[in-house]
Amino acid sequence: MPLILGANSVSGGYEIDNSLRFNSGSSDNLERTFSAPTSGTTWIINFWVKKSSNGSAINLCSRLVDGSNEDRIRFTSGDALEWSVYKAGSYAGQLVTTQLFRDNSAWYNILCVWDTTNATAGNRMRMYVNGSEITAFSTDTNPAQNTTSLFNASGSNHRIGSVTSGEYFNGYMSEIILVDGQALTPSSFGETDEDTGIWIPKAYTGSFGTNGFYLEFKDSSALGDDTSGNGNDFTVNNLTSIDQTTDTPTNNWCTINSVAVNTANIPTMTDGNLTALSTTGSNASLTGTLAVGSGKWYYEAKSISGTPGDRVLKLGWGNPDKSPQNQIQASIIYRSSDGNKYIDNSGSAYGATYTDGDIIGVALDISGGTVTFYKNGTTQGNITISGGLDDGTFYIPFGEVGNTDKVSFNFGNPPFTISSGNADANGYGNFEYAVPAGYFALCTKNLAEYA
Repeated sequence: MPLILGANSVSGGYEIDNSLRFNSGSSDNLERTFSAPTSGTTWIINFWVKKSSNGSAINLCSRLVDGSNEDRIRFTSGDALEWSVYKAGSYAGQLVTTQLFRDNSAWYNILCVWDTTNATAGNRMRMYVNGSEITAFSTDTNPAQNTTSLFNASGSNHRIGSVTSGEYFNGYMSEIILVDGQALTPSSFGETDEDTGIWIPKAYTGSFGTNGFYLEFKDSSALGDDTSGNGNDFTVNNLTSIDQTTDTPTNNWCTINSVAVNTANIPTMTDGNLTALSTTGSNASLTGTLAVGSGKWYYEAKSISGTPGDRVLKLGWGNPDKSPQNQIQASIIYRSSDGNKYIDNSGSAYGATYTDGDIIGVALDISGGTVTFYKNGTTQGNITISGGLDDGTFYIPFGEVGNTDKVSFNFGNPPFTISSGNADANGYGNFEYAVPAGYFALCTKNLAEYA
């Protein structure tokens, strides 16, 4: 599947403003009790999803009635997409894709259609990803005609982002729409961009039915608001205003790449792959999901915690052509413990040390050939790129943690509370300190214009 850049031109079409960031570690989810549906035999649910983890089961939506009756749509522990309806102790319907979904930098559009009125058995449960119907399944069990579902039925325990007490989702969700009583196709929710060939969202203009809802996550104080007009609001569990983000299918933001890691020390990733915690004495490399080849770029990172006197946290820019374990050999970084700069892993005096609570600004000027670091808004001085980054033509955010270092990255959607809001000159991002003049945040809208 291609990276979903969405309407990433300077003047795009339909725009999505917000997404919701789910953390499995804090048991984030949304919950609602449904009323009697318009139809238990015909409905759809449409998601835009950006995963943050692989290798464990994570739910998109579910309804668990009891141990013998459960309906859920999820990514399996093997990263397949599964939709299962388990009734009276057996599967009334189950689809498990052979295709695996492991790109944690991409937005996927997932449409699931339940239409058991259909005379053709293979058309009663249908799944589409990025506008294309999935037809290859390792498990393909079709429901009997006119079978009613457990999701979109009267009763409690309808969840977004979990089953009742587990398999919590890790990542971002946006534009969640349930339409009760219709079997719609992807063209109701998206279209292929004629210039790029990429599947992009479009506004849904139809009706919703009795249990239908539209979750846009526009109000940070009421994240479960249904904006369909039905008032089918969800109860918010463990999610707060900090989990509302502007990382969306029409403006995809940089995060830390949870796949490209040094296998000698795989850090614990949280907050939508924006916070990393080292769990061993070995150093762990952290690289971003977006690389740049021209322009001026800025991000911030906050040192959260670590062992006093034993900090190895490093922040800067690297060369995306290098493997994670060799990234340190082609980078320009600023180290917490001694304040030194390291160019291709060769250290020398540079700036002040930094520790818990300090926010480091990282500014790259490719055309000017400099990297500048800021400690809590104060410049530590320019560093010349020449001889650094192994003279690469592209540059990628890079950091390193070790021992018990914990760091949170803010590419424009901070996973931590900030005391002041500062955007770049295009109006993108939310930073603690003023973005240096002429520098921009790492999102696809800016990359389309400046990179």
